[in-house]
Amino acid sequence: MSGRRLTPSQTIGPFFAHALTPAGDGFAPLAGADLVTADAAGEPIRLVGRIVDGAGQAVPDAMVEIWQADGAGRYPGGDGATRPNSGFRGFGRAASDSGGEFAFRTVKPGGVPGPGGRLQAPHIEVGIFARGLLRRLFTRVYFPDEPANQADPILAMVAPDRRATLIAERDATAAGAPLYRFDIALQGPQETVFFEV
Repeated sequence: MSGRRLTPSQTIGPFFAHALTPAGDGFAPLAGADLVTADAAGEPIRLVGRIVDGAGQAVPDAMVEIWQADGAGRYPGGDGATRPNSGFRGFGRAASDSGGEFAFRTVKPGGVPGPGGRLQAPHIEVGIFARGLLRRLFTRVYFPDEPANQADPILAMVAPDRRATLIAERDATAAGAPLYRFDIALQGPQETVFFEV
């Protein structure tokens, strides 16, 4: 087995880490952390973050999934004739490293219709699997300085003093594609807002 740990030691899954995040075991991923395709509509961005537990310690074995619309506010699928970026899958998966860090390369999404047909602010849906969690956690990444945040129907349901946990920080000093940082706290005073699905 050349030192690979195919089954984690914890009693709560996911058990087959080599299938869910296979890059760490030398296999090609079914869903990776690079969502950008040559025909993807939207500005390429990088989304990075760190997952910590209630004590502020890194969670080194989490799996983060994202799904999103493209830069024109279109989810993958459709009839192909109306989707010039049909190669954009809108779904990615990354494992956190020993420091709890994860990273994605994607495009900044456009607004999409929400409850009652009201337009939602550009956002990325996030799912987190980690040790000790019986169920996947769900949250969202919103973007700073986005005027649509003020009228977003989902963000409006979150207490004003908690909304900051859903808004990524843009690193203006980063070279290359815009870099957004979205750290996730599973518990504690800075706990990220999570949603019931």
